[in-house]
Amino acid sequence: MSRYVLALDQGTTSSRAIVFDQTGAITAMAQQEFGQHFPAPGWVEHNAEEIWATQQATLHAVLAQAGISAAELAAIGITNQRETTVLWERSSGRPVAPAIVWQDRRTADRCAELRAGGHEATVRAITGLTLDPYFSGTKLAWLLDHVPDGRARAARGELLFGTIDSWLVWNLTGGSAHITDASNASRTLLMDLTRGEWSQTMLELLDIPAACLPRIVPSSVTANDAPHADIGSSRIPITGIAGDQQAALFGQACFEPGMAKNTYGTGCFMLMNTGLSPQRSHHHLLSTLAWDREGRHYALEGSVFVGGAVVQWLRDGLGIIDSSHEVEPLAASVPDTGDVYFVPAFTGLGTPHWDPHARGTIVGLTRGTTAAHLARAALESIAFQSADVLTAMQADAAHPLVELRVDGGATANDLLMQFQADLLGVDVVRPAVSETTALGAAYLAGLGVGYWGSEAEVTANWRVGRRYTPGPGRDAAQARREQWTRAVERSRDWVQSG
Repeated sequence: MSRYVLALDQGTTSSRAIVFDQTGAITAMAQQEFGQHFPAPGWVEHNAEEIWATQQATLHAVLAQAGISAAELAAIGITNQRETTVLWERSSGRPVAPAIVWQDRRTADRCAELRAGGHEATVRAITGLTLDPYFSGTKLAWLLDHVPDGRARAARGELLFGTIDSWLVWNLTGGSAHITDASNASRTLLMDLTRGEWSQTMLELLDIPAACLPRIVPSSVTANDAPHADIGSSRIPITGIAGDQQAALFGQACFEPGMAKNTYGTGCFMLMNTGLSPQRSHHHLLSTLAWDREGRHYALEGSVFVGGAVVQWLRDGLGIIDSSHEVEPLAASVPDTGDVYFVPAFTGLGTPHWDPHARGTIVGLTRGTTAAHLARAALESIAFQSADVLTAMQADAAHPLVELRVDGGATANDLLMQFQADLLGVDVVRPAVSETTALGAAYLAGLGVGYWGSEAEVTANWRVGRRYTPGPGRDAAQARREQWTRAVERSRDWVQSG
């Protein structure tokens, strides 16, 4: 009866559910968007109950669309937007505040205080991360400071913290499991990267009570070790969990050190497999846990906060397109950007700058600038930011990159992908199945129950969809990158702290 694996892919702007078969092909997919809330400049919030409602709705919708029952599922895999922070009551299961999204910048000053206090080196040594409001730790500390009696209630175990994976598992299991997987835990600023457990030093530094934290579990487990989701009359094991970017690395079959992928979603996230020990960066990259399956595997990561979200802003903020699909033909209607550069630092800059005080900047505007030039500059900004990350990664990596595997919604944009290949000087490869984030969660879950027998079987499923090779535009792209660097400098440190 167990003919499929279900992946729940909870993203920044939508919740999705995808059913995969044994070849790694999509049988059915359902998706629902949910609200984005911006209550103050630099603040980004979600309604955690709405996230659960949309995820639950897509779960039932995808089973109906596939024409199958829950009993036909071998396992469930979960992948999620990382770092987004939820705090809820153990007794009622209800959030006590809006979820603080990974893009949120409200704790920038707190991070600056910790840095000024000399804690940066300690934080990086323990967690592999940097002191930035991107991560969950300072978000959780902020919530505990602002929820009435928050820290005392958390210390008594009355309030529970979780990233979105924990929140989904809690609801899927009727509140019987409060867990997170090691890949998500590594993004909280609270986990010892080498030991794979909560760091007492970090808990003390941020004044986080250990009683509110979930239990850290491997990214792939057997059915006997897994929590079970109650779906109708069936109990389905949740045997795979991974943060979205680590799941994409797994779904792209990047199992060997030196293999890398870049995901073009709301943000862009480039990860390179570094093997069974964490590699420390000297070029402002993050050291992160890739997955815990038959041992802890690690990666170097570069994070771009605004990738595909810049196209959403063209649609929703400026209104120059009605749908995201319109951006490529609009951008292609002009031969270049007219020397316009767009730095979409709406929520600060990530790798390699780590500047939470940067803000969005458009330079080079003239009376001849049109919506088409802005659209092309917006697309180029995605590629420029990713190129900055790869430059840092190549400087750190022991293995030269020979190709970059890519996934995410924006990879359907041929103009963007070709410009990316020209900028990087290496082949950019899009797989036949582009839903690699959900596929990675499905693989982790399926491997846990023997639905797939080995990583070699996963590798055999991976197929090239399209390969973009650096072309005649390589020299021009490199020349434009010098001007891009100047534009980035003009966006830096715009918001004054305090």
